[in-house]
Amino acid sequence: LIKFIVIHYTGMQSERESLKRLVNPRSKVSSHYLINKKGKIYNLINDKRVAWHAGKSCWLRFKNLNKHSIGIELVNKGHHLGYEKFEKKQIQNLIKLCKKLIKKYKIKKKNILGHSDIAPTRKVDPGEKFPWKKLAKKNLCIWHNLNEKKIKNFRRFKISNSEENSFFKNLHKIGYRKIKKLSLKNNNKYLVEAFQRRFRQDLINGKIDKECIFIAKSLTKS
Repeated sequence: LIKFIVIHYTGMQSERESLKRLVNPRSKVSSHYLINKKGKIYNLINDKRVAWHAGKSCWLRFKNLNKHSIGIELVNKGHHLGYEKFEKKQIQNLIKLCKKLIKKYKIKKKNILGHSDIAPTRKVDPGEKFPWKKLAKKNLCIWHNLNEKKIKNFRRFKISNSEENSFFKNLHKIGYRKIKKLSLKNNNKYLVEAFQRRFRQDLINGKIDKECIFIAKSLTKS
């Protein structure tokens, strides 16, 4: 049963290279759709078939989201090869595709996710240049209802332990899962960065401040 849409970037040098990899069974990575920089949409796999795009992942009570999700790749070199702004036509056609899929499969807007949301220790895509706010304005994903200029002033304020605890509780309500691997240092930092990469894109430092707390609390009401 399809419940999620997961948005990725290709993280490769070219569209051609990305397509070649996504259709090669040996690569063990695949996606239902790929959208190039000009907005052309490739439907690589039937929606009802499982694609290998999410990998080890979790959101809400779901683990390994491949079998419950549709993966959409956007052609972009990514953080390691020269992260670029997404093209206007690319995003316009992503919006059209998401609208169609949401209607067809009755997907809730809180279940439109980025790869980094569901795999924060492994992934950073689609990254801080992805226009989540623009999608939210089209009612395609969640966003907070706060005045961004005002809440920026609260970045310098330190927080208490109880505020930190309530922040993580709110992340949990939104859908983010706690990272349980003890071998990973700074587990919480990965989670905070994933949250910031999505909802506070101009400052990703892995540190919780009052602004983060306000945003997380607002999102629980979305």
